[in-house]
Amino acid sequence: MPSVVFLRGVNVGGHRTFQPSAFAQAIKDLDVVNVGAAGTFVVRKTIGQSALREKFLEKLPFDAEMMICSARELIQLAGGDAFGSEPATAEARRYVSVMAKRPPKLPPLPLCQPAGDEWQVKVIGITGKFALSLNRRTGRKLVYPNEVVEKKLGVPATTRNWDTIEAVCEVLKAS
Repeated sequence: MPSVVFLRGVNVGGHRTFQPSAFAQAIKDLDVVNVGAAGTFVVRKTIGQSALREKFLEKLPFDAEMMICSARELIQLAGGDAFGSEPATAEARRYVSVMAKRPPKLPPLPLCQPAGDEWQVKVIGITGKFALSLNRRTGRKLVYPNEVVEKKLGVPATTRNWDTIEAVCEVLKAS
């Protein structure tokens, strides 16, 4: 079964930079498709997670944390009504944080940062190891969903825009 690899903290702010398309070519024996510039890869060859992790770390020019999901997990997330009654708008964009594991204790939702009507990040749902959030700009300082998820849920995560998740699912469905 295909897998999806999400690298954490790469190509951000000039740290741990690399060219994802060139990296995908370097591991073409795994039938890899690069999606975007943030370190998101669809691995179409069936391979165990530990072997996949080892192969990625062997070929990356730096150590990187990664979250690995099965194709089934991601397609199931995208195929449902993940965001419920929370529509995507020009003001509030949808994000998915892929967590290293499901948090041991789930807080009451939604989680808003900052609290109140001026929220910039609102975590509205947790499904397995996915945290679903909305993000909007309401002030000068931008709060990013990943920092809220990691701090409030206490687990490492990496965050992608919902458009990226949909693009990954298109690659998976075409496989």
